[in-house]
Amino acid sequence: MTSSRARRRTVGDRDDEQGGDPEAAALEICLRLLTAAPRTRAQLDQALRRRGMAQSATDAALDRLAGAGLIDDAAFARAWVDTRHRGRGLARRALTAELRQRGVDEGDVRAAVADLGPEQEAASARRLVEAKLAATRGRPLATRMRRLTGLLARKGYPPGMAYRVIREALEQEGIDPAQAGLEAEGVLDADAAAGEPDLDGELAVDPGD
Repeated sequence: MTSSRARRRTVGDRDDEQGGDPEAAALEICLRLLTAAPRTRAQLDQALRRRGMAQSATDAALDRLAGAGLIDDAAFARAWVDTRHRGRGLARRALTAELRQRGVDEGDVRAAVADLGPEQEAASARRLVEAKLAATRGRPLATRMRRLTGLLARKGYPPGMAYRVIREALEQEGIDPAQAGLEAEGVLDADAAAGEPDLDGELAVDPGD
């Protein structure tokens, strides 16, 4: 209750400092948030709503920021894909889900992930598997397969690609999953429990592997 009153007083004080101009207050809030981290228009709109700003002031402030180039959802999406794919190894489906959750327009989402083709995704999947493979040695083959498949599922990789990459890595150790009775269909059943994204791309990505 106290914190709620404090928040209302904070907004009110800020309005007073800006001469009672709600648009100026909205701009100040947005600039402070953008200084901390890049944000989409939808994220800023949501932040202003939580602070009780009038929608007319919110729209005016966001339009001014967009006109000045300080809000650019297309650029945000491109940078997000580059950083999250290169730094975390996320695949198209996971990246698409994250951008949608941040309110990026569908056209900007599709454009941002367009350059991530199957070959690039497969190369990233191989790097992820190689980084985790040693930690699974000494465990039953079925357990190794499930853990590696779960890792790639959480990153948004298609099940077929995941199985193929994992099989290739194990074959380099002289292990053939198919000969061991671990066919793709049986192993990939673990994806549902491990966090495989839905076909529409909705995925809660594991925050850390």
